[in-house]
Amino acid sequence: MVHKLPISVYVLTLNNCRTIERCLKSLHWAEELVVVDSGSTDETYEICQRYTDKLYRREFQGHRDQYQYAADLTTRQWIMFVDADEEVPPELVEEIGGMLKSRAEDVDGFFVYRRTYYLGKWIRYGGWYPDGEIRLYRRDKGRWEGGLHAKIVVGGKVSVLKNKYLHYTYRDISDQIQTIDRYSNIAAQDMAESGKKFCLLKLLFHPPFRFIKEYLFKSGFRDGLPGLIIVVSTMFYVFIKYAKLWEISISKKEREDDSL
Repeated sequence: MVHKLPISVYVLTLNNCRTIERCLKSLHWAEELVVVDSGSTDETYEICQRYTDKLYRREFQGHRDQYQYAADLTTRQWIMFVDADEEVPPELVEEIGGMLKSRAEDVDGFFVYRRTYYLGKWIRYGGWYPDGEIRLYRRDKGRWEGGLHAKIVVGGKVSVLKNKYLHYTYRDISDQIQTIDRYSNIAAQDMAESGKKFCLLKLLFHPPFRFIKEYLFKSGFRDGLPGLIIVVSTMFYVFIKYAKLWEISISKKEREDDSL
């Protein structure tokens, strides 16, 4: 019998049949597994049924709200978020178990780094590495905050775990481009709703700045062609995000002019 850790793990899903089984298999050590599906049309929901009876369907309400909804369904004192395209390796599980025994009284959350697999290799440089965020925390001490890139904010002491979780990102370049299109829409809308104005200088200079920072200063070139593809796609995401903000501002102005 597998020894379970007194932790609730929660996962959000939406058409993740490519990665979800690997993810859920890696979570067998958790006492509770909560999955919230946002309306998958592939086999994701059926796969999840094989791993937990705490499986819920809920229309996507935005990243922060959906994350927090799933977190609120958990029941253990310590809870952990794992994305549907991620995996928690045994060495990280062992470290978590040890930390909860030795430091559970004086820590309220743990920051965890991740390693990303992309285009046939593990990425070790550039803007994708090191990468991480708070993932394990006391249920009553953490809340999700932010918009597109919502994060867990913990009201208390946060420690850092040494071992990394694994991220199996885009299926291929086409999948990445489609994701960039979706996420840039959300990012532009978030900026517009928060009152940020379009700035031509940001459109022109933020993309090349990311190239210099991530490909040169952070040695993205050492990841070979995948490293180059990553930084160019990042530049495109930044550019198109601001271009869509401009598009939103133009559409808003046209509507205002029409109403006069």
